[in-house]
Amino acid sequence: MKKARLSSGRGTASRRIRCALLGCVLVILTAAAAGCGTVPEIKITPKPKIEGSSLYVKKVENLPDDFILGMDISSVLAEEASGVKYYGFDGKETDLFKLLSDNGVNYIRVRVWNHPFDKDGHGFGGGNNDIASAVEIGKRATANGMRLLVDFHYSDFWADPGKQMVPLAWKGMTIEDKSKALYEYTKDSLKQLRSAGVDVGMVQIGNETNGSFCGEKVWFNMQQLFSSGSKAVREVYPNALVALHFANPEQVTNYEDYSKKLAYYNVDYDVFASSYYPYWHGTLENLTKVLNKVTDDYGKKVMVMETSYAFTAEDTDFFGNTISDGGTVTKSYPYTVQGQANHMRNVIDTVANGLKAGIGVVYWEGAWITVGRNSYEENKQKWEKFGSGWASSYASAYDPDDAGKYFGGTAVDNQAFFDADGKALESLRVFNLVRYGNETEITVDALEDLELTADLNGEVLLPDKVNAVMTDDSKQPVDVVWNCTEEQIASMKAGGPGKHRITGKAGEREAVCNLNLVEFNYLKNGGFEDGTEDGWTVKQYGKADQLNVEDKKTDSLSGTWHYHFWSAAKNSVSFDLEQTVDNLPEGTYKFAISIMGGDGGKTNIYSYALVDGEEVGRKPMNISSYGNWDTETVEGIEISNGAVVTVGIHVECEGSGNGAWGKIDDAALNSQKS
Repeated sequence: MKKARLSSGRGTASRRIRCALLGCVLVILTAAAAGCGTVPEIKITPKPKIEGSSLYVKKVENLPDDFILGMDISSVLAEEASGVKYYGFDGKETDLFKLLSDNGVNYIRVRVWNHPFDKDGHGFGGGNNDIASAVEIGKRATANGMRLLVDFHYSDFWADPGKQMVPLAWKGMTIEDKSKALYEYTKDSLKQLRSAGVDVGMVQIGNETNGSFCGEKVWFNMQQLFSSGSKAVREVYPNALVALHFANPEQVTNYEDYSKKLAYYNVDYDVFASSYYPYWHGTLENLTKVLNKVTDDYGKKVMVMETSYAFTAEDTDFFGNTISDGGTVTKSYPYTVQGQANHMRNVIDTVANGLKAGIGVVYWEGAWITVGRNSYEENKQKWEKFGSGWASSYASAYDPDDAGKYFGGTAVDNQAFFDADGKALESLRVFNLVRYGNETEITVDALEDLELTADLNGEVLLPDKVNAVMTDDSKQPVDVVWNCTEEQIASMKAGGPGKHRITGKAGEREAVCNLNLVEFNYLKNGGFEDGTEDGWTVKQYGKADQLNVEDKKTDSLSGTWHYHFWSAAKNSVSFDLEQTVDNLPEGTYKFAISIMGGDGGKTNIYSYALVDGEEVGRKPMNISSYGNWDTETVEGIEISNGAVVTVGIHVECEGSGNGAWGKIDDAALNSQKS
C-alpha cells in the first residue's frame, strides 16, 4: 500500500477513516472469498408443552435446552415431487418443516451424495440427494427455526458399514489427489449452503465409516480424508461441530479401536456419533458403556446419529420393509405408535442422562412414507421418475451388484411418524413431550409375543399367561387361551425341527406364540462358545503341550470356538473331555460329538456315555487330516428318574513324529424317541 504523506490532525483522522474502510473492505472480500455470508445462528429454544395428547411420555430429566432432537428427512423433496402430502393432527394439510418444528424437532439432517445421477441425468433414487437438494432442504429448515446437520457420504450413492464406494469422478485418484478433491468439494458445498443463508450446526465427514471410507480401507489414508473434510468445515462454518459417524456399537471393541486410531492420527473432530437401531445394535446399557469410554479416553462429545422404530409391522407401498413380524431381529417394544414413542423417549433419556457428554439424538427418515396406495406399478413409476424409492434402476450405473438388482420403494414406511396417508402419528409429539412429561392413564398397549423353545421329543407346554405391555412400557401377566390342540402339536413334531406360529386370545386381543421345536441340547456350553471350559472336565493321563479352548472360526465345525489339543512328543496325548448331567427327565437320549485332526499315528479315540458310573455306550472315532470331521452318535441311552449321566470323548494318540493335534466341537445330548 502506498504510504500517505499526511501530517495534520485532520489528515491523520482522514487516514484512519480510509484505513478503517479499507479494513472493512478486506474483511468483506475475505469473507466473500470463503463463502462466509452473514448467517445468524438459530438459538435453540424449546416450544411450550403440547397439551391434550393421549401419548404416555415419562419426562426426561436434565434435558438441556439445546439438546439436539433431530430428524433426517432427506427424501422429502422426492416425496413431495411424487405427490406425497403431509397432514397435521387436525387432518389439515401442512408444511412438513413447520409441523416438525412445532412438535419439538430442532435439527434437520440431510445426506449429500456427490453425483447421484447417470450420464443421462436419471437419478439413482433415495431422494437423489446432491448438494442442490441439501440447499433447498436447508433453507426450509432454517426458515422454520431448525438448524441443519449435513451428512456427507462422499459417494455417489449409499455409504454404510458394508459399502463405502468412491465417487466415480474420484476413481483412480491417489490419496493425495482424493484428499484435495474432498476438501475442495466439501468447501464448495458448504459455501453454497452459507450463501443461501442456511444455518449449519453440524457436519458429518462420512456416514457409518466402519473401517472404510470413500473407497479407502487403510486408516492412514482414511484419516487424511477425515482431516481434509474437517479443515473445510472449520473454514466455512467455524462454529459448526464436526462429527464422525460409526455403527455397530454391539461389537464392543470396534469403537475403542476407531477412537484410538483417530486420536493417534490427531484427526480434528468434535463428535463421535453412533447409529443405534435396537433391532441389531444391542442394549442401551452397552451403548452407554462404549460411548462413555470414548468420552473418558478422548474427551469427545457423543450422540446417536441414527435411530428408528416401527409403529406397525404392515407394509404400505408394495415393497418389503426392513423390519416386520418374524425374522431374527430383537423386538424391544411393541410395533405400535406408543411403542415407537417409548423407544425414542428411552434413547433420548440414555443420551441425556446415561452419557457423560451426550448432545443429541437424530431419528432417521421419519417422513419417508409410501408414494401411493393403489399398486406397485404406479409407485414404481414415481420411484423411477422422482427418486422417491430407496433406489431406482438407474443406480445400476454406479452400484450394479446391490441397488442395480434390488431397486424399489421405501423399506422404512412402517418406521415413519406418519401413516400411509401422510397424517401425523401421535408419536411425533414425543420430541416435545420428553421435556415436560405426559403421564396419561396407563392402559394395555399390546401383548408381548411369546418366544418358546421346546424339545422336539419332549412335552410342549404352552403357558396360560402372556405379558401385556402397558403404555408406560411396564408389563403385566394376563390369561391366554391358545388355539392349538394336542393333535396339532403332534403334527408339528412330526415335521421335525422348525418354527411355528400359534395364535390365541387374551381378552379381545390376539396373542402370538412363536414355537421353536429343536433337538434340545442338555449339555452346557456344548460348542464351547462361552470361550471357556465351563461345564466340562478334563482328565489328562499324558503330558500334552496344549489342551485348551480355542477361538478360531476356520478350525471350528460351527461358531468360532472349539476344544484344541496338540503335543510334540510321542504318547503324550491322552485325555478324557467329559460332562456330567443330572436331573434329566426320564427317557431315552443320544450323545453326539465331533473331532478332526492329524498326525495321530496309532490312536484310540472314542465317544462314550456312562449312567450312574456304568458305561452304556461307546463309538470309535478317528482323526485323519485337516477339515475332515468325524461325528459319531451314541444312541439309546436310557435314563431313569434320579440317574446321573456322563458323556464325553477319550483321545489317545501315539503321534507320528510331528506332534498329534486335533479339534473337538459341537457336543450334544438330545432326547430320542423310544
